[in-house]
Parts: sequence; structure tokens; C-alpha cells
Amino acid sequence: MKSLLIETLLFEGKLNEDESGRTLVKGVLQRADAPNQNERVYPRRILEREAKKYEQLIKERRALGELDHPDSSVINLKNVSHNIKEIHWEGDDLVGTVEILPTPSGNILKELLRAGILLGISSRGMGSVTNRGGGGVTVGEDFELIGWDFVSNPSTHGAFMTPMNESKIQAAPTVCGKFCKSQDLMRQIVEELI
Repeated sequence: MKSLLIETLLFEGKLNEDESGRTLVKGVLQRADAPNQNERVYPRRILEREAKKYEQLIKERRALGELDHPDSSVINLKNVSHNIKEIHWEGDDLVGTVEILPTPSGNILKELLRAGILLGISSRGMGSVTNRGGGGVTVGEDFELIGWDFVSNPSTHGAFMTPMNESKIQAAPTVCGKFCKSQDLMRQIVEELI
């Protein structure tokens, strides 16, 4: 049975303004073949298939995402904050360039990034999962990618976006390193307290 699958990654990216004044952020959107904080693994072949399909939405300027993760498979236009401009693979990382839109949610997102707030990027899709030996689950062949949303607490290691140095916008310090061990420890402590 298909259910809503939400995966979040700290987005370690860069904030930039292009020649037309649009605010752009670039960073890792998703990671293939590696367990995330939810112990869920997305096989590369499935992510490649879904990324290829998603490129049509990018061409049509309809690759929209929201600020905060709704519990729905529908993109709510009143909450849209950004549009994905391009995606490509760097090793097992699916990297993308994101345009922050001049919408109410987009303006909030832009100001959070300008203030140096670390945000996550989170995929949203529909699909099933199967148990893996040793714990965790693997996303099934029926997975359908809906898009990516910006959130405060990502599940994918290293999915934080941080501002770029190449623009008028000040850069935020990178808090989460390659393996994000301290971020993982903080998340575990918070989960134990809740």
C-alpha cells in the first residue's frame, strides 16, 4: 500500500542572487543508497527514474515546493515558497538549484536564510517500503516523487542549505559537516526528551 513518504535533509547550499535579482539556493536535495535519519534508503535507480520525470515539471516551471512540510500529497499554492530550477547528480547526491519566490512563504524563507538559519530540504512522495535486514526500510518501486519542501529539521544527513558568498547576501556558517555527527546527536537528544 502506498503512503506519503517524507524525507528531510539538511540543505548545505549557497544563497545567491542572479542577474535579474532572483534569489537562488543550490545544494543537495536527496541522497541515494544511504540510510537517512529515518533509516529509510532510496535506491539510486528509483531516484534516477523520479528525477528524470521531475525534469518535465522543471521545464514547465511547475517544480514548486512549500515552506514547511504538509501532510498531503498536493502542493498547496498558497504555501509555495520556491521553484526547483535544475537538478543533477554528483555521485550519489541529487543536487539542485532552487529559486526562492517572492511569495509570502518565499519571503519568510529568504529572510530566514539571510539571517543564517540552517534549514533542511525535504522530499515528499508516495510509495511503499520494505523491511531491510538489520533495521530500516527500503523505498519500493512504486515510489512517486511529488517535490521538495524547506523544513526546520531534516532527516537526510547534510541536507542543510546555507547562503552563498557570491552575492550581496551574507553567508551563514556551515554547521553540519560531511557526516553531521553532532546534528545526529542533537536530534537523538531531542527525540528522547519528547
